[in-house]
Amino acid sequence: MSRIPDPGPSQQSRFTVKVATSLKAVPSGDWDACAQAAAEHLPGEDPSNPFVEHAFLSILEESGCVGERSGWQPIHILVEDASGTLAAAAPCYLKSHSMGEYVFDHAWADAYRRAGGSYYPKLQICVPFTPVTGPRLLVGHSDRESAWRHLVSGIEALRHQMGASSAHVTFLTGKESQALVEAGYLPRTDQQFHWINEGYDSFDDFLGALASRKRKAIRRERREALADGITVDWLTGSDITEKHWDAFFTFYQDTGSRKWGRPYLNRRFFSLIGDRMSERVLLVLAKRAGRYVAGAINFIGRSHLFGRNWGCIEDHPFLHFELCYYQAIDFAIARGLTRVEAGAQGEHKLARGYRPVLTHSSHSIGDLSFRRAVAAHLERERQAVLAITQELDATGPFKRTET
Repeated sequence: MSRIPDPGPSQQSRFTVKVATSLKAVPSGDWDACAQAAAEHLPGEDPSNPFVEHAFLSILEESGCVGERSGWQPIHILVEDASGTLAAAAPCYLKSHSMGEYVFDHAWADAYRRAGGSYYPKLQICVPFTPVTGPRLLVGHSDRESAWRHLVSGIEALRHQMGASSAHVTFLTGKESQALVEAGYLPRTDQQFHWINEGYDSFDDFLGALASRKRKAIRRERREALADGITVDWLTGSDITEKHWDAFFTFYQDTGSRKWGRPYLNRRFFSLIGDRMSERVLLVLAKRAGRYVAGAINFIGRSHLFGRNWGCIEDHPFLHFELCYYQAIDFAIARGLTRVEAGAQGEHKLARGYRPVLTHSSHSIGDLSFRRAVAAHLERERQAVLAITQELDATGPFKRTET
C-alpha cells in the first residue's frame, strides 16, 4: 500500500489518500462498511449491492481474472482518517485496453492514437466485467463531504501520477454522476432494461398488467421453452455444488467464445463464488434427459436481482428468455424483490415486460482539446439515448392508461 501526495484543499487535512494494489491489504469489514454507507445514501439503489463488496472484488483478484497479464491492474484508491480508519474507497484499475467494460470507448482510443497520443494506460473505476449500476465512490458515514472530496481528488492525483490519459467511472448511480459533473467530469448515458415489481403476487398477476397480445405471446414462449421435456431448477446457497459449477462454466464458455472471442471469467472464479458468496447466488439450470443443458447465473441483493451470464449446450426455442427473464421474474416475486436487472443491451427484453432505464458513466480527460471533442460528442449522444429511451418506454407491452 502506498500513499498519494495529499490532494485535499488543505495541507492540514485529517485525511490521507493511499492506493492498494490488492484488496488483501484492505480489511473486508472496513471496505464493506464504506460500500454499505454509500448504498444507503443512494435512494432507489439496492442497499446491499453484491458487486462492490470486498468478497466479489477480491475473488476477481484471487482467481486471476484481473491482475497479472489481464490488462486490469488493481490500484484501489483509499481515503483514511487521522486514526487510520477507512473513510472512503473506490475500486480502481489501471487499464491497457478497453475490453470487459461495457461502456465502449474504442473509438475514443483510436481517435487519440490517430492524433498522435497514447490513450493507454487509463484509470477505470468500476466492477470489472459487470455492467450493473451501483455505488462506485464508496464513502463511509464519517465526514462524508470531505471524504468524498478527497476521494475524487485522489483519482485525479493518481491519474497524473500514473501518466494515464483519462479516468472513467462506469455504471455509477445518477446521483454520483451529477456530483462528478460538478467536479468537472463529462457525463455519458446509455440504457438497459429492468423489470420493475409493482407489487405483483404472481407471474400471472404481472401478466395481467400487459396488453392481451403480449400476454399471450409470453405464455406461448414459456410453454414452448419447456416443451421438450425440459425442467428448471433454482439453486442457491449450499445446494450449489462443484458439479453445478462445472455445468454452468461449460455454458458460460460457449456463450463467451461465440460473442466476444474469449470468456472473461475463469473456472476458479466460480468455485470461489460458490465457496464465499453462495447465499448471494441464484443458479437457474435447465435439465433435459437427465443432464443440464443450459443455465443462467444471478446475484441476489437486498432488493434487486442481478442477472449476469447465461449459456447452453443445446438450442431450444425461447429457452434463453425463460431462464434469463421469466424465471428471474418468478424468483423476484417469490422473494419480494423490487427489481430485476437483466444486464447490458437487448431491446428484445422490452416485449418481455422489462422497461428501459438510463445508465450513467463519468469521464475525466486530461488533454483539453480531446476533452472538448469528446464533450461535443457526448452531448449529441445523450440527446439520442434519451429520445430512444422515451420512445421505447412509450411503446412497451403494458396496457395503456386512458387519460
